[in-house]
Amino acid sequence: MRKLLNTLYITIPNAYLSKDGETVLVRVEHETRLRVPIHTLEGIVCVGLVSMSPPLMGFCAEHNVGVSFLSEHGRFLARIQGPIHGNVLLRREQYRRADLDTESAAIARSVLLAKIANCRTSLLRAGREHPSETLDRASTQLGQSLRLLASTTSLDGLRGVEGDAAQVYFSVFDELILQQKEEFFFHARSRRPPLDNVNALLSFLYVLLANDIASALETTGLDPAVGFLHRDRPGRAGLALDLMEEMRPVLADRLALTLINRRQVAGNGFSRAESGGVTMNDATRKEVLVAWQLRKQEEILHPFLNERIPFGLVPYAQALLLARHLRGDLDAYPSFIWR
Repeated sequence: MRKLLNTLYITIPNAYLSKDGETVLVRVEHETRLRVPIHTLEGIVCVGLVSMSPPLMGFCAEHNVGVSFLSEHGRFLARIQGPIHGNVLLRREQYRRADLDTESAAIARSVLLAKIANCRTSLLRAGREHPSETLDRASTQLGQSLRLLASTTSLDGLRGVEGDAAQVYFSVFDELILQQKEEFFFHARSRRPPLDNVNALLSFLYVLLANDIASALETTGLDPAVGFLHRDRPGRAGLALDLMEEMRPVLADRLALTLINRRQVAGNGFSRAESGGVTMNDATRKEVLVAWQLRKQEEILHPFLNERIPFGLVPYAQALLLARHLRGDLDAYPSFIWR
């Protein structure tokens, strides 16, 4: 199991990162703000107008520290990674199975079963705390989707079931928002750009989660670009998006609701551009990043490994389990089902 290290998030506009001995040096307007030893980092995420020296890029690559660049709106731009050290036989097996619809469908079914089950768990928990016929009805529908998935064998059929289940889940998502209803409301999922505060928050968290999953897959030796549910598309990390499906109801959606319901974020931390898209200001983005790091430190009992691990290690655990399945050590991929 990989040791849980830190991800360094840089959000200060015009910050410049450089190498200083064995440390990462962060400067703003020629003033040193931070020094971080390279061995304490697993990744660096630069948000907005942040730049980095070429020697530091090479230094990070040598020490297997991934560097990701996001726009100020949270959109993924690029990732710098060192030489691939993964097992070539593992990747060849990944590519072979991705080319076979039956093999892809089996893994995709496991992922979607976990996704829908985790969405249903969220609704059931909310329904126990705040009884609602709408939530009960949606939970029942998601239960039906789970039964339908079990008998669906084609990829297109699986995507159809997942699409219907996602519509049911998001149709009641607004009921899970209990505070600040005037500023935080949810009518439908919107992306590129997000059209309201909730969607802006969700999109930013999804980018953070996808980045962590891609890093976990690289570490395990898998190719993040070749998925089983999400098919190949230039510039898209298909396998990272696959695994994100099962984790985002727990890691991202629940955190977004917590931030809103506990008033850790406020409506004035968001603004609407002329294009209609909604973005977070710097202070809100930092609040979300701090909460994200704290959530990753919380411990849970992994349902398959039966070990207590931090939330932040769930992507690495799932990447490891998927690699074991592809190698033939496990008969099926044991997806992450939250309890």
